[in-house]
Amino acid sequence: MQELRVASIRTFPERRAPGVDHEVVEVSSAGLAGDRPKKAAVSLVGDDAPHTRANLVLAGPTSAVEALDGRVLRVGGVLLAAQATGNACQGLYASVGEEGTVRVGDVVEVLEGDA
Repeated sequence: MQELRVASIRTFPERRAPGVDHEVVEVSSAGLAGDRPKKAAVSLVGDDAPHTRANLVLAGPTSAVEALDGRVLRVGGVLLAAQATGNACQGLYASVGEEGTVRVGDVVEVLEGDA
């Protein structure tokens, strides 16, 4: 499996407003600090997704990100449970199992899930 890293971090404090880029962000069970509440605490997508409003853009294709569906991931100091979006949006949604900090460049480590 291809190694994925965090390419960019974005929050979207206001609906329909441009995103705010971050080098580092705190992540709680509610999501990224400064982000408005959405369907999922965190959203992930690959760097080939055009016009994305995902929080974590990973360096790699969205197909590689979507292959992580159903897995538990460690990204920086954060533990995420990844799942399909269940709609037409690309990428994955994730709930937060362990709060912490995520930085641009952090590696996505797969801890659990189907191989």
